[in-house]
Amino acid sequence: MKNIAIFASGSGTNAENLIRYFNGKEQAKACIKALFCNKPEAYAITRAANLGVPARTFGREDFYNSDLILNELQQKNIDLIVLAGFLWLMPESIVSAFRRRIINIHPALLPKYGGKGMYGMHVHRAVKAAGERETGITIHYVNGEYDRGDVIFQATCPVLPTDTADDIAAKIHLLEQEHFPKVVEKIVEKINGKF
Repeated sequence: MKNIAIFASGSGTNAENLIRYFNGKEQAKACIKALFCNKPEAYAITRAANLGVPARTFGREDFYNSDLILNELQQKNIDLIVLAGFLWLMPESIVSAFRRRIINIHPALLPKYGGKGMYGMHVHRAVKAAGERETGITIHYVNGEYDRGDVIFQATCPVLPTDTADDIAAKIHLLEQEHFPKVVEKIVEKINGKF
C-alpha cells in the first residue's frame, strides 16, 4: 500500500474525488494519508475532514524557509504527492526528495495557458478570449517551474463558439473527475516498479 499526500489551495473537489476513489476502494493500491493546505479557510480542509483524512495547514515560512513540511512528508512515509489545485511553486527541497513522484493537474492543454497566474477561471477566460476550438486537462510531473514538468496525460473537449468561460470550466471539471484518479493510480503502480 502506497501513501499519497494531496496539496490543495481551494475548494477541494479534486481532492475529495481522489480521497473517495482511493480510500473507499477495496484492495486499493494506495491511500490518501494527508491533505496539506496553504489556506486555512480553504474548503478542501472540510472535505478532507468529512472523509477522515487529516489536514495540515502551513504558511510561506514553513514551506519555503524550513524543512518542516518535507520532514512531515517523510515521517508519514509519503510515496507520491498530488497537487490538486495547489497554487504555490513547490520548493526545490521537496522536488528533489520526491523526483518524479509529484504530479499536478492543470485545466488546459499545456504548454498553452500555463505558468504563474494561470489557474482556474483565469485559464478558461484566456481559452475563450483566444477563440480556441479545443481545450482540456494536462496531468504532469512537477519540477521547479510552474507547469513545465513532463506531460503524463492529456484529455480534450471541444470549445463551442457559444461556450462561456463557465461552460468551459464545467467541461474541464468533468474531465478532471473522470481521469485524475485513474491516472494517479497508474502512477502509483509505476513507483518502485511494482508493489
